Amino acid sequence: MTAEAFDISLYAKPAGDGLLDMELAVDGIACGACIGKIEGAMKRLPGVTEARVNYTNRRLHVAWSEGVFKPSQILTALEGIGYSGHPFVPLRAEQEEAAEARRLTRCLAVAGFAAMNVMLMSVSVWSGNVTDITPETRDFFHWASALIALPAAAYAGRPFFESAWRGIRTRNLNMNVPISLGVILALGMSVVETANHAEHAYYDSALMLLFFLLCGRTLDHEMRRKTRAVAGNIAALKGETAHRFDGDELVRVPVAAVRAGDRLLVKAGERVPSDGMVQSGNSEVDESVITGETARRKVTAGATVYAGSMNMIGSLTLLVTAGGTATLVDEIEKLLEKAAGAKSQAMRLADRAARVYAPVVHLTAALTCAGWLIAGASVHDAIVTAIAVLIITCPCALALAIPAVQVVASGALFRARLILNSGDAIERLAEADTVVFDKTGTLTLPEPRVVNAAEVEPALLETAARVALSSHHPLAVALSREASQRRPFDAAIEEPGAGVRCLIGTSEARLGGATFCGIVDPPKQEPGLSYIYFSHEGRSAAFAISQRLRSDAVDVVQSLKALGFDIHILSGDRNDAVAPVARALGVTAWGAELKPADKITLIEDLKAQGRRVLMVGDGLNDAPALASAYVSLSPIDAADVTQAQADAVFLGEKLAPVLDAIVISRRARRLMKENLWLAVIYNAIAVPVAIAGLVTPLIAALAMSGSSLLVTLNALRAYRGRVIPKSGNRFSDKITRNEVSQS
Repeated sequence: MTAEAFDISLYAKPAGDGLLDMELAVDGIACGACIGKIEGAMKRLPGVTEARVNYTNRRLHVAWSEGVFKPSQILTALEGIGYSGHPFVPLRAEQEEAAEARRLTRCLAVAGFAAMNVMLMSVSVWSGNVTDITPETRDFFHWASALIALPAAAYAGRPFFESAWRGIRTRNLNMNVPISLGVILALGMSVVETANHAEHAYYDSALMLLFFLLCGRTLDHEMRRKTRAVAGNIAALKGETAHRFDGDELVRVPVAAVRAGDRLLVKAGERVPSDGMVQSGNSEVDESVITGETARRKVTAGATVYAGSMNMIGSLTLLVTAGGTATLVDEIEKLLEKAAGAKSQAMRLADRAARVYAPVVHLTAALTCAGWLIAGASVHDAIVTAIAVLIITCPCALALAIPAVQVVASGALFRARLILNSGDAIERLAEADTVVFDKTGTLTLPEPRVVNAAEVEPALLETAARVALSSHHPLAVALSREASQRRPFDAAIEEPGAGVRCLIGTSEARLGGATFCGIVDPPKQEPGLSYIYFSHEGRSAAFAISQRLRSDAVDVVQSLKALGFDIHILSGDRNDAVAPVARALGVTAWGAELKPADKITLIEDLKAQGRRVLMVGDGLNDAPALASAYVSLSPIDAADVTQAQADAVFLGEKLAPVLDAIVISRRARRLMKENLWLAVIYNAIAVPVAIAGLVTPLIAALAMSGSSLLVTLNALRAYRGRVIPKSGNRFSDKITRNEVSQS
């Protein structure tokens, strides 16, 4: 059998003129010097016309002449200089959001630049004695302002004009209708006033209105898309590639190319790429990512395995029974989409207010115009007064009331190591009253560790951990984390399914199973633990490996209870693994051996009782439950489909961000309500003044800007220091070592 090749031609796209191009996510980029090194290596490949590294998102773009070399040679060249890469396929939603962000930024820049110039001309006109200004000079500055303001407003106002037009076509007076109407009327009246040689024009009013609104819209959009670029680089849990037999030749192909009937080789330490039946081989599979069950399942010929499972010990030859979009992983994704669709119908607070606010604004302006006409005012004066009412009541403060707090609160959440995925997550986090935790990878750390390290002689532990550096077996990887010196021993040999042996000085050291290490009478194994053994120079040790509770899990759960939350644990793991965790945390409501649909059912039951559920989970099997919950969180090392569904993602090994999220969100919700009341009070004072004809459109725009500034300053109160003190682990002594190890 020839050496395995990696066929990634599926990701090479035509770029015109006989060129192909590809984008790759590159691992190992640590500094700016890496850019030149990678780009230089790419340009040394024959036929490469372009090689560009984006340092921010660690992506490489390569273009080359078609037929000169195979795309897999790009990966080979990267590996030759110490980097690894995989084809990156950007999500359509990510591309659309990036394009919208660029459009909003351009509109904001145009509105800001135009507003500054128009206001500068206005100041120039009125800075001196008004009687000294000739009509010709005033008209010149007004026409110059029109030449700047009209095209600038037409370009910068597109996000509002397009939305307003769609609303009018569907008979839905959204918030953008009065905004657009105010801008268009102010500009139209300004042109009429300029043509009639009037003293006042209102170009600056329209541009200031657009600028302030675009500030809020741009910041809100950026907050909602900030995690897209990072999430895009996370490899799919199903695995990027599969080892497929093409006759006697083994070829590495993208998982998307796998079809039912293909024969695959699944090596030890790899994820199963597709559902299938084992044809040959013996191994154990970890299905915790699918079911939450931490205990491994032994598989032999004839056994069924599922995409996303981890093959732990030996190689397996697999006959694919479900490729493409028919795997168990995809069935879970379908549950996810169904639950997500139900949640997306939730209405934002600002939208609910706008449903009533927008028609009231129009009605008020129309009645003002009619009232002044009835009172005997000229058509000109009545229209100018109506425009002032429309501008002064324009929902700028209302439009910023919610997004401004969201942006500031998202900064406070980021300091607390939380990144928001959803624009209305803050509001829903503040309203949650029940917390449902997954166990594996959420209450416990996702990476297993040695739980009896303190019971082993330090020198023996260090030696065993350094030997473990030479193995890819999951238990050895867990042991290797105990090594203080990260340099493996030379000439280590790994025997698949047995262990690792190497010479240390003149004596052989062995790490692996008890028989492989020559241990005749191994210590009694405790339930819920996995063991790896080590022997060297007549000494031996048994290392117990398991997941551990997050260091502050008990403190966080107790604090949530103190805030009045009802706490539940829903896990796909075994009863004997969930019970000790629930007991250690003081949680009486828990369930074990639950499938994804079971978790959704239990969450729906809680919702039927009037509960607003915050779900915290990390596994692929938790994704549908996260979508079904009122609001959801997941750790940064969760499955990528789970992260994508969660309303926020938290970083680090501690659980404290869950508590921070609730406290900050409740504070933010209070500020949102205050801002809405500020907007109401502002209108209660400003609207009668404008209806009375006591303000011009320019003064109305300044008043509107002042109200916007007021709600923005109030929103800044959401940004404070850390709200949760560092955990003192007051309850840590309640957890016995055995309870922690079984978690």
